[in-house]
Amino acid sequence: MASSSTHLTLPVLPLDDEVVLPGMVVPLDLSDDDVRTAVEAARDAAPRGDKPQVLLLPRPAGADGAGGPGEIGVLGRVEQLGRLAGGDPGALIRAVRRVRTTGEIPAPGAAATAGEPGGAAAAGDGGGAGGPRWITVAEVSEETPSPLPEAVAELVREYRALATDWLRKRGAWQVVDRVRQIEDAGQLADNAGYFPFLGVEQKLRLLRAEDPVERLTYAVDAVREHLAEQDVAESIAKDVQEGVDRQQREFLLRRQLDAVRKELAELNGDPEDAGEDYRARVEAADLPEEVRAAALKEVDKLERSSEQSPEGGWIRTWLDTVLELPWTVRTEDAYDIPGARRVLDEDHAGLGDVKERITEYLAVRKRRDERGLGVVGGRRGGAVLALVGPPGVGKTSLGQSVARAMGREFVRVALGGVRDEAEIRGHRRTYVGALPGRIVRAVREAGSMNPVVLLDEVDKLGSDFRGDPSAALLEVLDPAQNHTFRDHYLEVELDLSDVVFLATANVLEAIPEALLDRMEVVRLDGYTEDEKVTIARDHLLPRQLERTGLEPDEVVLEDAALRRLAGEYTREAGVRNLERAVSRVLRKVAAEHELGQRELPVTVGPDGLRELIGRPHHTPESAQDPAERRTAVPGVATGLAVTGAGGDVLYVEASLADPETGASGLTLTGQLGEVMKESAHIALSYLRSRGAELELPVGDLRERGIHLHVPAGAVPKDGPSAGVTMTTALASLLSGRQVRPEVAMTGEVSLTGRVLPVGGVKQKLLAAHRAGVSTVVIPKRNEPDLDDVPPEVLAGLEVHPVSDVRQVLELALTPAHSASGREMPVAA
Repeated sequence: MASSSTHLTLPVLPLDDEVVLPGMVVPLDLSDDDVRTAVEAARDAAPRGDKPQVLLLPRPAGADGAGGPGEIGVLGRVEQLGRLAGGDPGALIRAVRRVRTTGEIPAPGAAATAGEPGGAAAAGDGGGAGGPRWITVAEVSEETPSPLPEAVAELVREYRALATDWLRKRGAWQVVDRVRQIEDAGQLADNAGYFPFLGVEQKLRLLRAEDPVERLTYAVDAVREHLAEQDVAESIAKDVQEGVDRQQREFLLRRQLDAVRKELAELNGDPEDAGEDYRARVEAADLPEEVRAAALKEVDKLERSSEQSPEGGWIRTWLDTVLELPWTVRTEDAYDIPGARRVLDEDHAGLGDVKERITEYLAVRKRRDERGLGVVGGRRGGAVLALVGPPGVGKTSLGQSVARAMGREFVRVALGGVRDEAEIRGHRRTYVGALPGRIVRAVREAGSMNPVVLLDEVDKLGSDFRGDPSAALLEVLDPAQNHTFRDHYLEVELDLSDVVFLATANVLEAIPEALLDRMEVVRLDGYTEDEKVTIARDHLLPRQLERTGLEPDEVVLEDAALRRLAGEYTREAGVRNLERAVSRVLRKVAAEHELGQRELPVTVGPDGLRELIGRPHHTPESAQDPAERRTAVPGVATGLAVTGAGGDVLYVEASLADPETGASGLTLTGQLGEVMKESAHIALSYLRSRGAELELPVGDLRERGIHLHVPAGAVPKDGPSAGVTMTTALASLLSGRQVRPEVAMTGEVSLTGRVLPVGGVKQKLLAAHRAGVSTVVIPKRNEPDLDDVPPEVLAGLEVHPVSDVRQVLELALTPAHSASGREMPVAA
């Protein structure tokens, strides 16, 4: 840039690590020797009435000197001398304009006033040792175009906006107004010297930039960069402050919570922090080594986790579960074998097979413990029994009796309707709200590792997309595996080999085959009338007397009345309905006594039941009038079946369509399953092929429709036991000979006429005995099953084992000469 012809000689005021730009007003401390000598020299050299002038020349740190030719400085005017805020002497200096040094005067002399060439030498007192340096300077010309170009005007607007934004945040509203009044681009750029965030190097660059546009561009970039950094820093500081505030607030609340807990503990007499030190609890607990190691590992995680982490709550729940389990607790078995048998006999009448099996288990366990064989290969002598029978026979209560006889804890696990595999094996701990499975919870509830666990309704387990619970039970019930049972929630081995598992089911076929293979099946087929009377007298009646608030001597039910209740008012394999009937009798007596209609005590005999609870609902077929019996017409046969409620009597009816209707084929009704439909087709095929031998008119069967019906059509029926009954019903229809009313039958038939064995013989014979049937036909190969039938039932039945259908027809059909005179179709 071109300089003017005006030259000035000024004392140098060096600025250490500070840069002053034109337009700035700065206070300087006169305690500094360089500052004081320069100000004093300028004051002495200034003409009268003029303010002293100095050359403000920056001296960066590490520089040996300053003021060489061509260096840019600032002409400063001493506005005022006085004292600073701290009381030290100071000078207020205003930076006027930029100047460039042209040369240094090496010695004092020349002009008498500053501003005249050589005047400094004439003064005669400015040089020498300790005096200021005098430098000749020339004014720097700064030309700003007017009017401002659009680009420069945009820079001016941007700078004002940035500077205003920064100043507003600090409340410097007076400075904001001053910045808005400045129009010159160079003056705006020099105003950036007030910004404390600009360093010495940045201010030096602004000072040495003679072009105003260049200087303003640099100032805009510097301020914009600082504001961006400031925004990031403020955001970080805000986040940090919020985190600190939250931590402080949480710390304060937790201290208050601890104080409240401490006060509550003192009020309740509990020690402070009781149960919170998990490490001490784990180390003090009697745990297996593997379990202790796993628990201590979780304690380490708990100690490292923060209070805000949800994992801490999950770990505490897991540790509580582990510490609550009775890992080393076992109850002593009662080895009084006769005493255990007495307990079973007191609680249950009959059920000899079950009692014998429990007695055998206790006897074997006693022998093993006496010989020191209690634990072999890590496994104990656990047992898995499946009690299969109709409802009401005492399967669930039998589990309680078994536990009492063995001196063990008893826990019942209801499995009916369970469809989730996690209910058995537990949930993974990665799931929210995870819990151990029902087996682990049962052991925890029992408080010992050798309880009696009753798996109730195991035949009613379901399966869906959540898994198959019956498959999860395989490991639980397998004696070769359950000593290392691993629950998904615990993830440590749990020894179940010493647990006695009792499973209950109504239908054996509904239990999965793989699961059934792990269990020893004990059937509870139902009670005889004598056993029902004994149960009602010894168990049901005392319990219902207590529930109705009657004393034992106030109401007496005779055995004959109990027998009639069991035989005519109820018809079931168990005793639930019998207990309800007894309860009805007692409630009726109690109500009549309160109404003043009956005096106590009272004895109820069989003839008094009708007055109290009405007429019987079930009367034996043999007690009915012969003309009203269902077998009074040909084509009706009495069969025996097994249902979920035990054995039952099943009637099969057959009819032939009139030839004029044009009907043909076989029609089956009664909601029959596929197996029973096949039995009907086999029976018809057998009669068609052997009609001549059996002297039956079967030649025109193809021209007449045949209808087989099993009443109670609303109840689904299936199974292989109705083949013989269907054959007998068709043979009765074709021959016109009635089926003897006292005869019932069971068995499957083949195409060659062989009678094939079936299951559930004991339950069927009990049902026949309850129904008043006197003669029963069973397959020959089922004859060994008669050993399981109670002697009193066999004494009241005439059982005929047969192997061929001809024998069935000879026993079941009435003689030909006693058949009714009804005309039957005969073959042409």
